[in-house]
Amino acid sequence: MAQTMTPSAMTDDQIERAVEIFRAKLRKHKAELPSDAVQQVFGQSELGHEWLEVLRKRVEAISSMIVRRVKVDRSRTPQAMLDATGRKQYTDRNVVKNMPQGEGEEVDMAFFKLDLSASDGYISDDDLAKEFALRGLTPDPQAQGQVNIDDPAFADEHPNGTHWKDKDGNYCFVAFDRWYGERDVLVSRDDDRWSDYWWFGGRKSRT
Repeated sequence: MAQTMTPSAMTDDQIERAVEIFRAKLRKHKAELPSDAVQQVFGQSELGHEWLEVLRKRVEAISSMIVRRVKVDRSRTPQAMLDATGRKQYTDRNVVKNMPQGEGEEVDMAFFKLDLSASDGYISDDDLAKEFALRGLTPDPQAQGQVNIDDPAFADEHPNGTHWKDKDGNYCFVAFDRWYGERDVLVSRDDDRWSDYWWFGGRKSRT
């Protein structure tokens, strides 16, 4: 079953944890921060608000994600993964051959959708990579394929893709979709932008 994060208030324990994290970071880097300048910054009324906004941005980025836990056979070739989806394939075989294998036998895959209204409904791969980093997610095409194997109907309502760079620094992608009633999967090099039609999937970091 899909798990959609539901909002709830930050707890007192989480506040204390936030303070601990920030305190540890300050102690590690205190030699880089001149004391007199730090004291002046403390007098700036907007400082607390800016700190809060950093946390708020990251929390909002993950608050509407869909999470699926999957078991992934990392010994399986990328082509075998695509075959297991049972989808019509539109692929560049060389890109398929060099698709990353990923890591972890049992992983949590998170899917997010972006509001791209401020950028005419599109996002570049470079900017998309920043969105993955913001959420602490790593593209994992093998694990994403497993989600679509386990639940073939998932992409009917959540057309989903991910990307990665090949050894030459070119972006490549895999995308799972349903088009004119046909479930398909596309794998190729990417020389275009992503539209707001897509959900994006990435492997959550273990904590």
